[in-house]
Amino acid sequence: MSFDQILADRVRIYLSEVPGLKIEEKNMFRGLAFMINDKMCVNVSGENLMCRFDPERQKEIETKAGYLPLVMRGKELKGYCYVSPKGIQKEKDFEFWIKLCLEFNSKAKASKKKKK
Repeated sequence: MSFDQILADRVRIYLSEVPGLKIEEKNMFRGLAFMINDKMCVNVSGENLMCRFDPERQKEIETKAGYLPLVMRGKELKGYCYVSPKGIQKEKDFEFWIKLCLEFNSKAKASKKKKK
């Protein structure tokens, strides 16, 4: 598993400055996932940011620079995307994506906990 440590640090620093978040880091999706309040919020995968956002904003999000669809088993997942380095170079663009993920996180459902 390899991911961009500098990008992970950018995410880590940004999230640490937002009050009231319970932040946990987990190795997921061949990268580093940032779990916010027990829900997957944003992930660093390779050199890309993987975002979880409100699926109702899909059409708008698809037009953003750096947007790449997230495809699993041949199917595009709505409400998830990758963002290439081009889309997060500028700080204002990076902040857009992180804020987008945080906005949805409060509405998102947590995954069911696995029974031990």
